[in-house]
Amino acid sequence: MATTRYWLLKSEPGAYSIEDLKKDKTTFWDGVRNYQARNMLRDDIKKGDRVFFYHSNAKPPAIVGVARVVRDGYPDHTQFEQGHPKFDPKTSPDNPRWYMVDIAFEKEFAEPLPIDQLRDIPELEGMELLRKGSRLSVQPVTKKEWDTIMKHAR
Repeated sequence: MATTRYWLLKSEPGAYSIEDLKKDKTTFWDGVRNYQARNMLRDDIKKGDRVFFYHSNAKPPAIVGVARVVRDGYPDHTQFEQGHPKFDPKTSPDNPRWYMVDIAFEKEFAEPLPIDQLRDIPELEGMELLRKGSRLSVQPVTKKEWDTIMKHAR
């Protein structure tokens, strides 16, 4: 059996929030158009992995809940849809460029964990999210970071 890995996925709450996921129960994580993030979605994130749901471009930006990956990476259908904001004319179903995974709601935190609070936790010093200039919408999280954040979550 594969080892569970941990991730952080960013979403603007106006586009798709933890409340939306809670209502929908599952969703596909589409629209990622960064090669490094695409590689993680395509190659590394697997069914059973755990995910922190992060509200970016929020006041304040914060980790707001937990989800589980329920489907390995597969081609993002929006790249093929002419007229869709994420359409990519350089791709085809025979040669997809962009990938997505499916996630399922697990838990919404009673109180969000804002980024400023995360910065004050010494065990999270090396976390990708807290690195200056880190903007990836898909990020790996270590087991130690996961456990530390879960201890602080309510």
